[in-house]
Amino acid sequence: VQLVESGGGLVQAGGSLRLSCAASGHTLSSYAIGWFRQAPGKEREFVAALRRTGRSTSYADSVKGRFTMSRDNAKNTMYLQMNSLVPEDTAAYYCAADLLRGGTIRENYNYWGQGTQVTVSS
Repeated sequence: VQLVESGGGLVQAGGSLRLSCAASGHTLSSYAIGWFRQAPGKEREFVAALRRTGRSTSYADSVKGRFTMSRDNAKNTMYLQMNSLVPEDTAAYYCAADLLRGGTIRENYNYWGQGTQVTVSS
């Protein structure tokens, strides 16, 4: 599966952005999917994940209550709605997919997008 993110940009603190990740080559509903982010000089960290069944969504504590992950099977696209953004959310955001594992562990994902930059100004 190929993944392409979009929707990043510059936003003021308190604002919102919605990231999209369009899949091609395979049906995204067959995969566990996730969002990760990487700030300069830091490790890539977990943000949100959705199981293959679509019944269970996990979020990092730092984004819980502010970010919402979803999947539109008809469009073969996943989304990350980000509200109440803070400067600490500034990072490159990556979508990821895996046929078997997924979850919160970065190494569990075999397929990655190229990333989209989110910058939150104070």
